[in-house]
Amino acid sequence: MYENRFTNWMRWVDREQSEGIQYPGIYICAITDEDLSSKDFSWITNIVYVGMTNSVKGLKGRLKQFDNTIKGKSGHGGADRMRYKYQNYNELVNKLYVAVAPFTCNVKSNSPEDLRTMG
Repeated sequence: MYENRFTNWMRWVDREQSEGIQYPGIYICAITDEDLSSKDFSWITNIVYVGMTNSVKGLKGRLKQFDNTIKGKSGHGGADRMRYKYQNYNELVNKLYVAVAPFTCNVKSNSPEDLRTMG
């Protein structure tokens, strides 16, 4: 039902090219040897993490925190758990894919519509 809200799957290294990445939203990560690039999002068994953000930096900022953490820094609890299992960053990012569902709104606004959009 909500699958259509998500972008196509994209390689982790291409995540910043997604439209709407400056907005808050939901992101879903999958790890697979299969090339998911440009395939329609679907609820596949290879999904390893589902996250969301409503921060001012949007999806871009949260995915950067995720990336920093899987590289070995800190800042994202879910990515920290992933790093425990996948300790080699270069091997991981070759198999890591992400799809995002941005929610267009003004995160600095206190308008009821923007607040409802941010959850």
